Amino acid sequence: MENNEGLTGAQLLVQCLQNLGVKNSFGVPGESYLAVLDALHDADIQFTLCRQEGAASFAACAWGKLTGMPGICFVTRGPGATNGSIGVHSARQDSSPMILFVGQVGVDHKDREAFQEVDYRAFFGPLAKWATEIDNAERIPEVVSRAWRLALSGRPGPVVIGLPEDMLTTRTSVEPCQPIEVAEAGVDLSQAEALTGILNEAERPLILIGGGGWKEVGKSALQKFAELHNFPVSAIFRYHDLIDNNSPVYVGDAGVGMAAHLTEMIKNSDVILAINARLGEAATQSWSLLEAPYPRQKLIHVHASDQEIGKIYQPHLSFNANPNQFAQFLESLEISGKNLPQRKSWMAKGHSNYLSSLIAPPQNSPLDMATVMKFLQDRLEPDAILTNGAGNFAFWPNKHFCFGSRHRLLAPQSGAMGYGLPAAIAAALANPDRQVVCFAGDGDLQMGLAELGTAVQHGARMVILVLNNGAYGTIRMHQERKYPSRVSGTNLHNPDFAAVAEAFGMKGFCVRQTEDFAEAFEQASESKTGALLELIVSVEAITPRKTIADLRSGG
Repeated sequence: MENNEGLTGAQLLVQCLQNLGVKNSFGVPGESYLAVLDALHDADIQFTLCRQEGAASFAACAWGKLTGMPGICFVTRGPGATNGSIGVHSARQDSSPMILFVGQVGVDHKDREAFQEVDYRAFFGPLAKWATEIDNAERIPEVVSRAWRLALSGRPGPVVIGLPEDMLTTRTSVEPCQPIEVAEAGVDLSQAEALTGILNEAERPLILIGGGGWKEVGKSALQKFAELHNFPVSAIFRYHDLIDNNSPVYVGDAGVGMAAHLTEMIKNSDVILAINARLGEAATQSWSLLEAPYPRQKLIHVHASDQEIGKIYQPHLSFNANPNQFAQFLESLEISGKNLPQRKSWMAKGHSNYLSSLIAPPQNSPLDMATVMKFLQDRLEPDAILTNGAGNFAFWPNKHFCFGSRHRLLAPQSGAMGYGLPAAIAAALANPDRQVVCFAGDGDLQMGLAELGTAVQHGARMVILVLNNGAYGTIRMHQERKYPSRVSGTNLHNPDFAAVAEAFGMKGFCVRQTEDFAEAFEQASESKTGALLELIVSVEAITPRKTIADLRSGG
């Protein structure tokens, strides 16, 4: 091993990250971690310069979700850290591995309310899996190794590390940390007989899948098991890409705006096998589809984190196991054909209803998104990566696109606006040869519009579809439902989005008619610097299946 005599804390930190396999990081510069920026100058780690810390942390969150490696984000103290907290919250709810490094005041200035000082343990403690600071440069390898392992272990998630400014310039001769292999929790084989018994008796089973930490081997094993034994599968909110949606076992996503047929399947199932799913608000319609704490259905809960099992629902059978390990274990079970006809009929009806739910009615808008989605379903590449933030516009990629086996979806379980563009930047940098399409609303995009500059500066090539209806659509929908015709605080005065994209160096298009979309998309896809399509949609078409008139009339 090379001699590290005389390395600064910052240089040691960067060497640790290099040894762990980090190739990219996101951040906004700050004087509190200038030493780290200097160390990155000579390192084989790209620093993706973002315009606002919230976007940088979103990008790191998305990187972790897409790659399975912790997304790395650097922000400065005080305002930088508080801005960046939104990505930490999103990574927590998404179960995405991430490490946020925060510049901190010097050790000798702490607890004096120094300039921009924040107690990061207190501030991030409820959001992160672990929030800490490194006061001694010699402990950098210890803390970074622990953070890396913790971000990836059990239920993946975010870790926050404060970096006091003077610690980063202290010299040390300790060795950097080495590569880390994180073990996956195995399966308690003693419960195999009990599990097999419950699954054999099931006539109306439903498998719910979600969460972080899945690998191709686990996803493949799960799909093979379900297809062999006719077990229908539903992905929880915004985890559509864990299974090929074209498979006859797939019955739709258990999330916000859940299709009626899936609501009925959850309620009427006799066995629910939840694998790595948190059974949160979206998947259970505010915990109404399953009775708490003892569901009427036989619940088998499998999760990599023991803290998720029994948190709300007490299962009939539980496995504290990694989803990949459990999915491969499922393949080894001998499931009888006793109730195969009932399961097959139950599953076929669910899949048929899912396929029907993909088809949206014609929209009350000169630009019909139902037609646009049909075009995109046929046109997008089989390994395209779709991203979105939060808003009613997200119904289109989330409810009216069938994700194939190689498609990926990056979307926030936290419901955070502004996520889609930074996520698309992360996706394009991680996979420069794949097609990346970002769906955004006009309000959603303006939460981080300046990140168009980040995309162009770093060569993150994508196509951005901005659905412009001049309103905060989701809030307008709820407003019209609860306070019909009393519009307050939800209308937006928007810029010329296509012109803004051109100003940043992208190609910009404004599409007002359905028939003009296909040609504009083809031109956008050819742009070497990425492109933005501003889609002018009517606010009257507030959701794919409801108009404002419907809401005002109580429909």
